[in-house]
Amino acid sequence: MKFICAQQELVNRTNIVSKAVPSKTTMSILQYIYIDASQGRIRFIANDMENGIETQVNGSVEEEGYAAIEASLFSSIVRTLPGSDVTVTVDDHYMVSVDCENTHFTLPGRSGDDFTFPPEVEQMSGVEIKQMTLKNFISQTAFSISTNDANKIMTGELMEIDGSTFSLVSLDGHRISLRKCELGGSYPKQKAIIPGRSMTKIRDILSDHAEKSVSIYFTDKHVCFVMEDTLFVSRLIDGEYFDVKQMMSSDYETKVLINRRQFLEGIERAMTLSQEGDKKPIILGITDGEMELKVSSTRGSMNSSVPAEKQGKDILIGFNPKFLTDALRAVEDDELDIYFVNPKAPCFIRNADSTYVYMILPINFKNID
Repeated sequence: MKFICAQQELVNRTNIVSKAVPSKTTMSILQYIYIDASQGRIRFIANDMENGIETQVNGSVEEEGYAAIEASLFSSIVRTLPGSDVTVTVDDHYMVSVDCENTHFTLPGRSGDDFTFPPEVEQMSGVEIKQMTLKNFISQTAFSISTNDANKIMTGELMEIDGSTFSLVSLDGHRISLRKCELGGSYPKQKAIIPGRSMTKIRDILSDHAEKSVSIYFTDKHVCFVMEDTLFVSRLIDGEYFDVKQMMSSDYETKVLINRRQFLEGIERAMTLSQEGDKKPIILGITDGEMELKVSSTRGSMNSSVPAEKQGKDILIGFNPKFLTDALRAVEDDELDIYFVNPKAPCFIRNADSTYVYMILPINFKNID
């Protein structure tokens, strides 16, 4: 096997495919990138048994063939090469030569005959969405995916298609994040729970280009994302997701309109008094014309206020400040509507058409020293 491609292209494609290379595994072949140079194409493939990635490399095939190369070593080598064309050659004994200008590497490869390929997902009846939209939605919801494996369902995100509506939901038992948008067409109703680890990996591969799209295909066990020259397959989480709609109450006793930046900056100032593992809440006191922010910890105390327009009752309520800042950073609007029921009920940060909703449970600060 022999192929030639640009160094930067090799770096980019190796970075993509390496996201499906496990750091630890009992199957050593899975720590290798499978390279298939045939039919005029160069394909890099990796599989960690939960995620599989196949990406096509722009280059020229001089001699057809296939081989497996250790991912971490190959990635380290190509990053150090000069920024010009790279020639990769594999001989009959699977010794790999990497040549670029006056630099020559030799390393052992494998035949790859024992490589486990990602499952094939039939690419029919796919859903199309802008890559930038999906990338943003994952960033704006991933922070509330649970990291506790005790409840497997909460370690994933619910992706749901209902006609022309696309939505992404995550929750960790203390908060819910929801994002939705209208698609360019109407599709059959579909939903799947995708592991959080898979979602963050696909986010890192998706483009920021406004016009590029990704097609999504579902089976009972897998989801497949197809974008340009890359295919990403993920296992799904078995089970039924929580009925989030039932948790999203539209009732409220207090509604606040507030400047997002001023509110966020006030919370961030309060967080300077917090230490890692500190469970001290930030207490919001909402009255006519302002929201007062209070925090008290072993490091000191703070009291400040932010202008706010209030409808309804005054309220005094406590929250984990990190949960508030995560939600506020995920919203683009300059002005926010926040809805409260009482000091023991969750608040909702949402816009008029509910294209985003962030629900956060309060902390009973009276019971915290």
